[in-house]
Amino acid sequence: MNHLEEWIESLLVSTGIAQEWAVYLRLILFMLVLVLLSGIAYVITKRIIIRYLYTFVKKSSLTWDDALADHKVFNNVAHIIPAILVRIMAPVIFADFEQALPFIIKITDSYLLIVGMTIVFAFLRVAQYGLASHPIFKDKPIASYFQLARIILYIVTGILVLSLILEQSPVYFLSAFGAMTAIVLLIFKDTILGLVASVQMSSNDMVRVGDWVEMPKYNADGDVIEINLNTVKIQNWDRTITSIPTYYFITDSFKNWRGMQQSGGRRIKRAIYIDAQTVTFVDPEMREELKKYHLIKEYLETRQKEIEKYNEKHNLDTSVLINGRRMTNLGVFRKYVECYLKNHPQVNQDMTIMVRQLGTDSRGIPLEIYCFANTTAWLEYETIQADIFDHLYATVAFFDLDIFQEPSGRNFSKVSQSLEKNISPDN
Repeated sequence: MNHLEEWIESLLVSTGIAQEWAVYLRLILFMLVLVLLSGIAYVITKRIIIRYLYTFVKKSSLTWDDALADHKVFNNVAHIIPAILVRIMAPVIFADFEQALPFIIKITDSYLLIVGMTIVFAFLRVAQYGLASHPIFKDKPIASYFQLARIILYIVTGILVLSLILEQSPVYFLSAFGAMTAIVLLIFKDTILGLVASVQMSSNDMVRVGDWVEMPKYNADGDVIEINLNTVKIQNWDRTITSIPTYYFITDSFKNWRGMQQSGGRRIKRAIYIDAQTVTFVDPEMREELKKYHLIKEYLETRQKEIEKYNEKHNLDTSVLINGRRMTNLGVFRKYVECYLKNHPQVNQDMTIMVRQLGTDSRGIPLEIYCFANTTAWLEYETIQADIFDHLYATVAFFDLDIFQEPSGRNFSKVSQSLEKNISPDN
């Protein structure tokens, strides 16, 4: 190489160039050649070697290695070859420029270090993709841990680059980094809180990707689509996206519907308001009419025998309805609803089925239906619930009961028309 330098330098001098300028022209010529060779090496590596490597990976019988091609893991390898070429040739090209040589070497080494880290980051993306798609880790906050690993690598890379450029031990920068702990904690406060929250959420199994969560404070109600170091993304039912800081899932309350989804049944809890003025005792005529309804026929017969036995035992005068024990149309209707739910094919019979009477208020007597549909799918659940109450609204009248409803304009019109008919024309 020394002979080549001397030959080129003598060739430049023979053309009439001064000796002191020939050295600089030789350096420029070598640098142009080096740039040309580096460009050729980059193109060959990227357009031929890496492309062939991706093709080979895609055609292989293995499936896990396809992610290497999908995430373009080897793209940055094309940057390493030219940098290595510069690193090898720099001591020769800049042999006569001892002041510039250390700077070139530092820049080249730093560049190699940064490119090497980008390749590591690419492999981390592949590892994250592989773990996230695995059934064991599918509902875990994997992204949070990989984000933390990338942050640590960024810091390590920065320290090593500074160490190379300033020619100081990495320990020196670590000690300075320790002195800046307060500033670091302030800058990365959300990241640190998010990391702690992610670990707690994962260890306590509080939230998973795919869970239906409800957080009214932030108007969030939908499925968790992503959990990372800083935020949890929730896709609401109106298809909007709500991003909530991860640590808020530790400090604030929220509702997770996963238990309902895993149970296989979704709760139906709704009341029918009965007009209290329509509640009456069941007389013999009504009882015979109610026996026509097959769901409560057996109940009416059994219950009536119990009542008659009790009244006879206490020698009560049953000719007066208020004396003794008697059934009411509301009580019979409540039993009918219970039997209806227990015979409904879309009500989960392994979970609680209850029809209870709540405290009376200005709207009437609340008769609450408490049961579980045998599905957790939203559309199916709403259909089942609507079908049940459609039937109950229609059957209330068969028990001589009315559903309480606030008076509307139509009610007032009927009253007005009735009064007009009852008023004499002479008046």
